[in-house]
Amino acid sequence: MAAQTEQPSQPPQPSTEELRAALVRCPLLPVVMVGERTDGAALGAALAAGGLTAAEVVLRTPSALRVVAEMAGTPGLLVGAGTVVEPDQVDAVADAGARFVVSPGHDPDVVARARSRGIPAVPGTSTATEVQLARRSGLRVLKVFPAGAVGGTALLAGLAGPFPDVAFVPTGGIGERDLADYLAVPAVAAVGGSWCAPASLVARVTGGGSDDSSAAAAALSALVAASVAAARRARP
Repeated sequence: MAAQTEQPSQPPQPSTEELRAALVRCPLLPVVMVGERTDGAALGAALAAGGLTAAEVVLRTPSALRVVAEMAGTPGLLVGAGTVVEPDQVDAVADAGARFVVSPGHDPDVVARARSRGIPAVPGTSTATEVQLARRSGLRVLKVFPAGAVGGTALLAGLAGPFPDVAFVPTGGIGERDLADYLAVPAVAAVGGSWCAPASLVARVTGGGSDDSSAAAAALSALVAASVAAARRARP
């Protein structure tokens, strides 16, 4: 019987070096849900002023795509889109200026569309099987979701052994009190969460120079700065 030839793995996705570099500078990826009147330019400025280098705006509200477009030009902030579950959404956020896409699971069609648009995809995984299949697709930065429910730091430490070339971004069920534990795992590139950019505060950053918007932006920057400082203490 002829020996079977191993099928080649998929080519690497577009370079994730820009995203990796942003997360090295600040190992915190906020999961941002925006409001109907959120001003993306003002929001991006507030997040960057707090020390963030990357942000994920989730496609869970009608205004999210607009906000991504308004945030995309924020100096020093790499803006991505989250909850991307359809290939057509990849096109929409890429057209809006998103520099990466994040998904709750691994959909090969979403990854392929992101590859065709020249932006990295960060799909969600929760088992070794899913990590292995995603890695075979050329992916080297993976979300672990919902991290708190599927094994937390023990799972991440376990996955690091057989997949030493994969970096993980755990998200889901993580709060600031958990930050140091997750960042103590070397395989964790950054921790994702919403505590540093709560939706109630983001919704009030409406721009236009109003007193309430300015106060909300200042409060958001201060909250972000505290979370960034905690992340950098955990991983200098």
